Amino acid sequence: MRVVIADDAVLLREGLVRLLTERGHDVLAAVGDGPALVAAIVEHQPDISIVDVRMPPSHTDEGLRAAVEARRLVPGSPVLVLSQYVEVSYADDLLATVRPARPGGSGGGVGYLLKDRVAAIAEFLDALDRVAAGGTVLDPEVVQQLLVRRRRDDPLRELTPREREVLGLMAEGRSNTAIARALVVSDGAVEKHVRNIFTKLQLPPDEEQHRRVLAVLAYLRG
Repeated sequence: MRVVIADDAVLLREGLVRLLTERGHDVLAAVGDGPALVAAIVEHQPDISIVDVRMPPSHTDEGLRAAVEARRLVPGSPVLVLSQYVEVSYADDLLATVRPARPGGSGGGVGYLLKDRVAAIAEFLDALDRVAAGGTVLDPEVVQQLLVRRRRDDPLRELTPREREVLGLMAEGRSNTAIARALVVSDGAVEKHVRNIFTKLQLPPDEEQHRRVLAVLAYLRG
C-alpha cells in the first residue's frame, strides 16, 4: 500500500512511518503541515493518506481542511483522519466529500479515528485497509455522540432499535460478518436487517458499497 502521512507531532509521525514500513507498506511522504499534505497527495496520488486534524499554524482544523482540499483536487483519494478528541463536525465535513461510486469502482474511502486507536495496532491496520479499499470507518466514540445529538425529525425514525444498532456498526466500518459477531446473531439475520435499512431509507438497488455509504451518511446527517 502506498501511503502519505501528515502529522506535526514528530514522534507519532515517525512511529507511523516505522509501523507501516515494517508491515511492508510504502510511505511516499511524511509531512507536518496542510499545504505539504495537499502537495504530496497531488504529486503521489497515494492509496491512502493518514492525516492529523490539528496542524500548524493555529492547530485547529488545518489538517482536515487540507484533506478536504486534497480530495477536491484528487477526487476519491482515500483519507483516514486522526484526532485527539471527538469532534462530530469534523466527521460531517469529511463525509460530505464522499461521492457515489462509479460502476466497478470506489467513491473514495474516508475514516475518522481517535489517536488512541493507533495503539491497537491490528484494529488500526484493519481500519487502514478498509478505508484504502473505499470503505467508511468511524470511531465508536463518534458514533456514540451522533446518537446523543439525534434530532426529533430523524430520517431514521422508521428503523427498529436493532436496525439502528446494525446501522451504527455499519458506520464504524464493520462488515456484515463482523456485525453478526458483535451482536451474536447469524449472518443471515444481519443481511435481513441491512436490506430493511436500505428499504426504509429509500435507497434503491445499486452497488452494495455505494448503498452502505449512503446509509451511513443518512445516519450521520439525521
